[in-house]
Amino acid sequence: MISTETLIKTLGGPSVLKRRVATLQDLHRLVEAGLPYAALEMIMRRFQLERDEVEILLQVPPRTMARRKQSRRLHRDESDRLMRLARLAAQATQIFGAEEKAAAWLHRPNLAIGHATPLHLLGSDVGAKQVEELLGRIEHGVIS
Repeated sequence: MISTETLIKTLGGPSVLKRRVATLQDLHRLVEAGLPYAALEMIMRRFQLERDEVEILLQVPPRTMARRKQSRRLHRDESDRLMRLARLAAQATQIFGAEEKAAAWLHRPNLAIGHATPLHLLGSDVGAKQVEELLGRIEHGVIS
């Protein structure tokens, strides 16, 4: 399980989140209020995500994404989806030891999930659960 501290760091830390976040309850309140757009940009940069990939994962059309960038804040549901992406990207980083390796793994088709890319599955909660289980198997040395 990813620590709150690791998750906050993955989102860019206090300088990006613009407030002190120490507990899961603080993080929950932040998601409810809407994460800063800068947290999305941080995730995109760190895990080599393209704008169109993020639009699909967050279920946000390009014009809406441009409005979010201008307002510098995501809506609650978009923030929740970004949090799911951040959590699993952080877990992959922890398992593979580097963000670059985690990014490569997220983009690579995987036989264990029907040749889909883990990133593609993160658009739904069921898919995210599959990715989480796959990461758990990898972490425990099960061939996946």
